Amino acid sequence: MKTIIVIAKNPKEGNWLKTLLSQRQYFLKILDRIENVEKEVKEIDCNTIILDLDSISMDNRTIRELTLQFPQIYFLCTSKDRFHPELKDAICYHIYACLNKPIDPDELLYWLRCIEDNDSDEPSNTGNI
Repeated sequence: MKTIIVIAKNPKEGNWLKTLLSQRQYFLKILDRIENVEKEVKEIDCNTIILDLDSISMDNRTIRELTLQFPQIYFLCTSKDRFHPELKDAICYHIYACLNKPIDPDELLYWLRCIEDNDSDEPSNTGNI
């Protein structure tokens, strides 16, 4: 079973995702700081990281560095805002998909199935927005 890392400072958001996905045989590890990612990725079998753009501060450079550091991991983002012009490059080239809040469970599960289908291939974190 693959573990999904969720980086969010809002415990309510993380717990909602954990409840939803645990019912579908996913295990979630919730982090409140981006700095803890490297340690967690080394300790668990993870193929997906969900970044909550509403609660953690992200920029193009940070996202690019994460995706280069962990090329085997797919990055999803969630946000209440439909547009993030300040993250244009990261979203275009490094993020697998962006989901609007409130998160549609079917949409999230669709993207996770897509990741599972692509997991046997080399991940390409581009162009799937």
